[in-house]
Amino acid sequence: MTKILMTSVRDDEQPAIKNYAKKNNIEIITTPKLIDDAIDLTTDIDGLVIQQRSKLPDDIYAKLHANGLKQIATRTAGFDMVDVKQANANGLIVTNVPAYSPRSVAEFALMQILRLLRNSYRFDHQVANNDFRWFSDEQSIEIHTATIGIIGVGRIGGTLAKLLNALGATVLGYDTNPRTDLEGVVEFVAKEELLKRADVVSLHVDLNPTSKGLLTAKEFALMKPTAGLVNASRGPVVNTADLVTALKAGEIAAAALDTFEGEETVAAADRREKGLDDQPLVKELHAMDNVILTPHIAFFTNLAVQNMVDFSLDDVLAILNGKQSPHEIKL
Repeated sequence: MTKILMTSVRDDEQPAIKNYAKKNNIEIITTPKLIDDAIDLTTDIDGLVIQQRSKLPDDIYAKLHANGLKQIATRTAGFDMVDVKQANANGLIVTNVPAYSPRSVAEFALMQILRLLRNSYRFDHQVANNDFRWFSDEQSIEIHTATIGIIGVGRIGGTLAKLLNALGATVLGYDTNPRTDLEGVVEFVAKEELLKRADVVSLHVDLNPTSKGLLTAKEFALMKPTAGLVNASRGPVVNTADLVTALKAGEIAAAALDTFEGEETVAAADRREKGLDDQPLVKELHAMDNVILTPHIAFFTNLAVQNMVDFSLDDVLAILNGKQSPHEIKL
């Protein structure tokens, strides 16, 4: 019987995993550990599915190869935690799940956009301190009068654009490959124009050498002082130090960050006792009253979790059966 190991498994994933194993007559071993700490479990398995944000240790690829593995499947869209070249050099095919429910992240981004437009972050802090007043600079913007800029208009960004368009917002888009099927929904413009015009900028790009540091001090200086930023893509797309400076200087008004630099040791972790002293920039963001921090949960919906489990396991079985996965990452 085919045996597959899945690492970093959460309780909410177990029903989908059990259903898949039963349906396909395979054995799936699960562990909450990262693959870094579960290498001893790979000596007697056929396939591997991981999920983590921290980089895999350099020596892990040779160990997996020595244990007879042929692939690494990550049940995430992002794959920057895997050194694909090292994996391939050790005979390991790498796959990801690029197309899990795009509405999961798009709907989350829409919620964050509305929170920024309605200044809910300010009222949250005030009410937490028993201050129930409101002030003239807290008057909000109705979304049908707002201009929203989307950087990265792919599956998720395009889905967000349609949701915003349905609500009457003006939607600007910037993408290296502008989509022709969104005519009447998105006005594609240069990145600089988008930054200057948008009331909220929402990021939906993959992490790659061209997108790392996509927004820096130069870009924040172009934005309206009343504008907000939503990042539900990848943390390093934004230069965090520059963002903190821009927020403090009033160059932009607020940020809603579901992904942020330093999240690999923070997201999904209990930091109540340890605190954030080892992540000073995250600590600074957390302390700011114009920042909404969430722990990389935009994907976290019923359908997306099901998709991520099913699609990643489909890829494993395809490769083990000598077929090609449509999600193989080729560099």
